[in-house]
Amino acid sequence: MKETKFIEQNKEKWSRFEKAYTSSQKNPEELSKLYLDITEDLGYAQTFYNRRTVRVYLNQLAQKVFSGVHKQGGETWKKILEVITVSIPIEIYRSRKTLLFALISFLAYAAIGVVTTYFNPDFPRIVLGDMYVDMTVDNISNGNPLAVYESQSQLSMFIYITTNNLKVALLTFFAGFFATIGTHILLFSNGVMLGSFQYFFHTKGLLITSFLGIWIHGAFEISAIVLAGGAGITAGNGLLFPKSFTRMQSLKISTIRGLKIMLSLIPFIIAAGFLESYVTRNYQLLPEWSKWCIIFFSFALIVVYYVIYPFFVARKHPHLVNQEDMSDIRPQRKLILHKLRSEGEVIKDAFQAYWLYFKKFMTVILTIVLPLALIVVYIQGQVHMDRMLSQHWYDWYALSQIMFGFGKYHLTDLLAGVAWSLLFALIFSAVFWAVKSPKVSVSYPDYFRYLRQRFWKIYLSFALFYWLFYFVPIEAKFILLFLLPLLTINVAVAGLDDGTNRLKKAFRYGKKAYGSSIIIILFFSLMLVLFIQPIALVLSIHQTWTNEPLVGDLLDMVTDFINRAAIFFTEDYMYYSNSFRQLVYLFFVLFTLPLFAMMIGLSYFNVTEKEEAIGLKKEFESFGKRKRNQE
Repeated sequence: MKETKFIEQNKEKWSRFEKAYTSSQKNPEELSKLYLDITEDLGYAQTFYNRRTVRVYLNQLAQKVFSGVHKQGGETWKKILEVITVSIPIEIYRSRKTLLFALISFLAYAAIGVVTTYFNPDFPRIVLGDMYVDMTVDNISNGNPLAVYESQSQLSMFIYITTNNLKVALLTFFAGFFATIGTHILLFSNGVMLGSFQYFFHTKGLLITSFLGIWIHGAFEISAIVLAGGAGITAGNGLLFPKSFTRMQSLKISTIRGLKIMLSLIPFIIAAGFLESYVTRNYQLLPEWSKWCIIFFSFALIVVYYVIYPFFVARKHPHLVNQEDMSDIRPQRKLILHKLRSEGEVIKDAFQAYWLYFKKFMTVILTIVLPLALIVVYIQGQVHMDRMLSQHWYDWYALSQIMFGFGKYHLTDLLAGVAWSLLFALIFSAVFWAVKSPKVSVSYPDYFRYLRQRFWKIYLSFALFYWLFYFVPIEAKFILLFLLPLLTINVAVAGLDDGTNRLKKAFRYGKKAYGSSIIIILFFSLMLVLFIQPIALVLSIHQTWTNEPLVGDLLDMVTDFINRAAIFFTEDYMYYSNSFRQLVYLFFVLFTLPLFAMMIGLSYFNVTEKEEAIGLKKEFESFGKRKRNQE
């Protein structure tokens, strides 16, 4: 039988099957009969039309039902349970030496605090501050040594403490990327503070009282800090000791391992905040035995999950102990551009494309964009010297305003806005050129040819939104975010499309991809907010009458060190710390904006594939010409 006749005879049945399968009200008997017919047709097609598209179509129909029938319910919950009971304990077992090292280090640092306070009774004032020590002394004289825990309402205290504890744990982990030195600094700081604090109460004859009050929540809180330190050292060791991997591959593996440990700490950190806010504040009302029970149970839970249980899991699954997850570090040599992707696949593939083309586009960005950006930042700093010498309520907001000229305090702010709009266009063009150029290595002549053809199209495609965002009042900026999804594809069309009528196509594609663009923008924004917290914490609010933030971040610690060092050489020490902050913000922008460019680029290819089916046509052209196992 000819293929056309075979299709003509059965297409109505196949169509009926597709409608019945996708219908919300499925008829099991009808589906079963149609499925048997489909498998018979598939067997016939495999015999007589093995290298024809009809065989592929029937195979897809059969696979769709097969996977649906054999899909197990509750798979998501099973995976979550497996992560908690197997994956995380295995990582804890594999990181047991670094976790033990973090514990020993922390105890040594706490001992330093105890010994130093023994020889210098005023040492707690250095690490805890005069205000806190004086308040504690007053509380002791009033018969309530831990009254500090009663200074706020329970709910507000829970939110503040839990947020602060999460911040400390995250900082301790992320500081491990700095050759693990940053993690040790934070462990040292917290350990010395704990040791001096406990010995201070010992000198007042209140060691047991403070122990029973503090360790109600401290069993979880201090344990979480130590474990976060171990996770940070685990991540940092990947960079220091790459073994047979490249340093980047080793860092990715070790970071994933450390993040799994960090994930397990979240419930304990929340529990510590709850205990401190609702139990510790009432410690005077609790009987002694209940305090000991809470502390014992808390430590027992930590020991069971982080010491005993991982050994049990390792013995039960010995094959997992030395197994590395290589899926995320395998080198990807080629990216399929014209392919239908869900929003999740666009985001995932964007990360892979980012690393695949990283060296290519980042070389251009660092050699062309970075020097120009540094000039703009320097000029803005000189023009706004008075603001650069000040401590700001929100340092990241005020200093970013100066950098990018959004404050509009001076004529140079407008010129800075023009300069940054051009620099952003250069970043987008570097990413799109890296994707389009067939050459693997960096070729500046090739890039400059691309710029001559595309730069102004790329610039004009997002200039409208950029300048609207620049000039409208801050109250109206939120409304512009609803316009952004319509314009994101415009930039990608200008940089990647080779056809005609690009402007018309850009707006048509923008409307079609509006929902997808919103999801991508929201994900990218959320990712930025999370990753920028160690250097621009939302709660890092500086009181203008002091240099101390209410809740400090990692960058606050570094700039505090810069201030202490620079104050010996110049009265303008704040200029240097604020300039360092701007430098960090600049690199953050240069390294994250290309990822957004990748996301909107793949979103453009996704819409193009839906409209023109370029990738599908290429597949049909090569169908039957490849090896059988590839088909």
